[in-house]
Amino acid sequence: MTQPQLHPGTDVVSPQLFPYSPNFHEVEGGHRLHYVDEGEGPAVLMVHGNPTWSFYYRNLIEALRGEYRTIAPDHIGCGRSDKPGDASYAYTLERRVEDLESLVASLKLEGPLTLVLHDWGGMIGMSFAVRNPHLVGRIVLLNTGAFSLPQTKKFPLPLKVARDSGVGAALVERLNAFSRTASRVCVTSPLSAEVRRAYEAPYDTPEHRIATLRFVQDIPLGPGDRAWELVKSTESRLGELVDRPIFIGWGYKDFVFDRHFLARWKEIYPQATYVEYPEAGHYVLEDRRKDLIPKIVEFIGSTDAWESK
Repeated sequence: MTQPQLHPGTDVVSPQLFPYSPNFHEVEGGHRLHYVDEGEGPAVLMVHGNPTWSFYYRNLIEALRGEYRTIAPDHIGCGRSDKPGDASYAYTLERRVEDLESLVASLKLEGPLTLVLHDWGGMIGMSFAVRNPHLVGRIVLLNTGAFSLPQTKKFPLPLKVARDSGVGAALVERLNAFSRTASRVCVTSPLSAEVRRAYEAPYDTPEHRIATLRFVQDIPLGPGDRAWELVKSTESRLGELVDRPIFIGWGYKDFVFDRHFLARWKEIYPQATYVEYPEAGHYVLEDRRKDLIPKIVEFIGSTDAWESK
């Protein structure tokens, strides 16, 4: 049987490093959304952020796939998914949530799902969760947000430059500045050259970097931003999930999702299980994988998934 063609760039990633067979789901507009689908059992749905892809979850997939069905999609424009232009795909938060709903429906995942969410995956995954609470059992949150910028947090200057200036856009699109920088500054324990190349591989040309830029440009800071209403709606409903088992793993040395975001989660979910790493960065699954991954596995195995009454 012929394997589906991989998107240019990611075919250079070592199969020893990322050995999972590609799967594709066609979303609205005919674009192929790639996803990893490994193992059998209760489903664990892992949603990545920017500028990563399903590769971020490779070690967690390996730890869980013996007892669980592990599913890790690549957002359109990311990883091994198609990378269409603006004319045929709306790079918006709303569309990301719709794509995730479409994938879950196509795989006939009836729940209760375990969600694992990082970076933009938190906003996308929690918007999915409040829309589909009957499908959600457990939630694992890793250096992410699902609410507007905390009042105590100043919007980071590097993101402001990338979001709001032509110079920033050029750096992201032409020089791959966002992905290349992230693979170095989002960890406190340096990644190997091979792992860095794998993170950067999907974004090998300016045309393939459209999603990394559109994610930044879509960051909602106030009324009038196109994602603002969805963010505020999701934020207002997060309390509806308070009865689910929730695990929050956090690296302090994250210049975006820092302790201001962590404090907001503690306001919303004071009952959650918190595991905090003062010396870990944004890619907490890389920096503290030897300690964090077993804790996530233990959490999933020891908590009864929520079931609708």
